Amino acid sequence: MERDRRNFIKTSLLGAGVLSSGVMQAITGDFQSRPGFSDFQPATDQAFNMCGYAAPKMKKVRIGFVGIGDRGAGAVERMALIEGAEITALCDIRQDAVDGAQQLLKKVGLPKAMEFVGGDDEFLNLCVSDKVDLVYIATPWEFHVPVALAAMENDKHAAVEVPSAKTLDECWQLVETSERTRKHCIILENCCYDFFELLTLNMVRHGVFGELIHGEGAYIHDLDYWLFNKPQDDKLVDGAYTRWWRIWENEKKANVYPTHGLGPICQAMNINRGDKMDYLTAIMSKDFTLQSRIRELAQEDPVYEQFTGLDMRGNMDIQLIKTHLGRTIMIQHDVSSPRPYSRIHLLSGTKCFAQKWPRQHIAFGHKVVSEDEMAAIEEQYTPEIVRRVGEIAKSVGGHGGMDFIMDWRLIDNLRNGLPMDMDVYDAAAWSCVTPLSEWSISNNSQPIDVPDFTRGAWKTNAPLDTRVFDGGTTKVREKAIKKLNGQLELQ
Repeated sequence: MERDRRNFIKTSLLGAGVLSSGVMQAITGDFQSRPGFSDFQPATDQAFNMCGYAAPKMKKVRIGFVGIGDRGAGAVERMALIEGAEITALCDIRQDAVDGAQQLLKKVGLPKAMEFVGGDDEFLNLCVSDKVDLVYIATPWEFHVPVALAAMENDKHAAVEVPSAKTLDECWQLVETSERTRKHCIILENCCYDFFELLTLNMVRHGVFGELIHGEGAYIHDLDYWLFNKPQDDKLVDGAYTRWWRIWENEKKANVYPTHGLGPICQAMNINRGDKMDYLTAIMSKDFTLQSRIRELAQEDPVYEQFTGLDMRGNMDIQLIKTHLGRTIMIQHDVSSPRPYSRIHLLSGTKCFAQKWPRQHIAFGHKVVSEDEMAAIEEQYTPEIVRRVGEIAKSVGGHGGMDFIMDWRLIDNLRNGLPMDMDVYDAAAWSCVTPLSEWSISNNSQPIDVPDFTRGAWKTNAPLDTRVFDGGTTKVREKAIKKLNGQLELQ
């Protein structure tokens, strides 16, 4: 089933004339020795440095959404509240999903968007439209790269949900296409915009941590309710559900979702901007819960019997990463153990320590700061972006507000012609942990090199500037917010 879908995507994109032979290889390659090293090989030299690149200003950003599921529908709602963001196109295989988004636009007083509804290749028609500047991609994972490539090849910026790519070849195709077209390929890593992560990043920039030594991140989330939630609108094909990817994806012995924990750590450590990840090693426990849960559900509903023969991923997998400057990073992933949610977010420096889960705290040496001291730290080091839109973000919501900050920053940077906080090199470096961890786990935790997607430019790339520099001009649509939620009054 998975191969049929990949072949369908390949045929559709080649027929539309938007893919090279290298891109075709990125979609169809099966790589058993080293992950993603196939007949396609990346260019030796960097064609154009997208780190720090500022595309021409645009007064309005016309957005086409591909994928109107849980993440896509929320993004439509948030973008509808941001001035300068025009929602011009909606694409999904389900008419009811597009209808729901259209109703939202009507509710907040915005015009109806163009509709692209049909088969798996309908996104191609959206990408060639002259009414779209930015393609916002919230599809199932196997479509992330095909849609992003089609967008950039057709002169659109691409914003891609996480993980942006599944193989190293896909990572390289994103990088090379972004460089060649000079179109942004932005990874939509919302956790980089959570409040504690932004606070600690700003503290790092001001030297509070001294030299960073070590970082830890994770995605630990008991997803039993989600992994086994049968889609009501899915249908059987040859005895299997076509879009029940939540279960199928958990066959892969890898960290399939590394970026939530890794992204904020990489930003703090200036990965791709003064440092780089050198090599990685990974380990995974056996499966203690998934297959037993499937057998339990199969006794209640025979449809689950199709999954009883799957060799499921283990509960916990761990990656250890060494950077070029000698720092260490630990990333964890566990979506099947009964335990509290955690992204850890730990930064350890020569002068300061911070950790978000299980208890948010900052320490200097052995001394954890008091509540009053913490308030003083927040007053001094809360970054400007939070002061600008933090309160409205909390009111709008989206994982506590970080989703809204991410979308607002994306639009504000595009409108003001500013570099992206998260560029295509971040999308590739953070996502490549999946194939690298798969190789290491299958080879008794042997280390494997992390590709340098910048091809040496990391040595001179400037660190991420979290200030609202020459930007911050984008406002919110107050009337739209009040229509969406009558209780919300803006200051």
